[in-house]
Amino acid sequence: MKLAVVGAGSTYTPELVSGLSRLSVDALSLHDVDAERLEVVGGLARRMLERQGWTGSLELGSDLDVAVEGADFVLIQIRVGGQEARLHDETVPLRCGCIGQETTGAGGFAKAMRTVPVVLAIAERVRERAAPGAWIVDFTNPVGIVTRALLDAGHRAVGLCNVAIGFQRRFAGLLGVEPERVLVDQVGLNHLTWVRAVRLDGRDVLADLLAEHGDELAAEIDLPRRLLDELGAIPSYYLHYFYAHDEVLAEQREGVPRAATVAEIERELLQMYRDPSLAEKPALLDRRGGAYYSEAAVGLVGSIASGDGAPHVVDMRNRTTLAGLAPDDVVEVPARVGADGPEPLPQEPLAPELLGLVQHVAAYERLTVEAATTRDPVVARKALLAHPLIGQVAMVDELAETLLEAEARA
Repeated sequence: MKLAVVGAGSTYTPELVSGLSRLSVDALSLHDVDAERLEVVGGLARRMLERQGWTGSLELGSDLDVAVEGADFVLIQIRVGGQEARLHDETVPLRCGCIGQETTGAGGFAKAMRTVPVVLAIAERVRERAAPGAWIVDFTNPVGIVTRALLDAGHRAVGLCNVAIGFQRRFAGLLGVEPERVLVDQVGLNHLTWVRAVRLDGRDVLADLLAEHGDELAAEIDLPRRLLDELGAIPSYYLHYFYAHDEVLAEQREGVPRAATVAEIERELLQMYRDPSLAEKPALLDRRGGAYYSEAAVGLVGSIASGDGAPHVVDMRNRTTLAGLAPDDVVEVPARVGADGPEPLPQEPLAPELLGLVQHVAAYERLTVEAATTRDPVVARKALLAHPLIGQVAMVDELAETLLEAEARA
């Protein structure tokens, strides 16, 4: 089996490589357009694999056709424009009175407009050069929008985020059990999900978790404990941008952008990676974000390769899974994953207070994919107007002009 990683110059790559020994991979291809950065990250990857005793072939390069040639799986983890673009996405919306976040709201829109065309171009090369039936696994944010664009273009693709596996590991720790015994029933859209059940050996223990650990779980997502009890669910961290909008906006206007913090962490990580004696992922990588990225990726690829039918929370077509959404919407839900890909587990309808928000953002995502692929400014403005964190004509006009002009200059 050949696995190709596009965007392998990412500082996340050692996290992925750390779990590679659990897959039957014969060839690993690491690709990045930044050859110098790939050499640094790839050097650490090589040392880690040697330490693991891996005997497959490793190739590093900037030629995409070579990287994906004959690949059975292609993992895409790119950041178009780098941390500089992220800083733009997090700060420009603030000047227009909007929350600045790289995947949610106006910042997520800007990132999608920049990213979708690049990912689709990569996917076309995969279609032409990879092995028959190859899978694209997308980690590139905004995952739901990018996955929708891939599926709309007819690619064999599935999206993956680390939020659900983070919850699984957290709940398993609180319960004092192995993570494999815990199934997190997380539903919604990417970065707009709620945990509605936590099944330990098939039994829902969410009520027990809230009764015993509700205060600390609420604190971890920056939301009031009362809200979790009233919803009967645990929102993902990203819901605090919606549920505490004004407070978050005020904090962002006074604080240091996350992009600046991440850029500094990346500089330190790359300096560490240059050390020829380093042969394991450094602890600093945990501060970069993306916890359990390796476990999520390796688990998903392993299930498709082996056809084991194990459960994973993935981004996929809704079909009839969540009532009230269109069949072609891309939802994030638990699914049994086998050789033919994910099959969603049955879901009860979303409560009205959840469904309304999901429908709102699903409409935005549909329009954003259209805007990113057609470059139609009218559709772009409709997408911004549809987003519940924006939704005002004057704000939309200012954002569209600022964000789209900046993209055109890039």
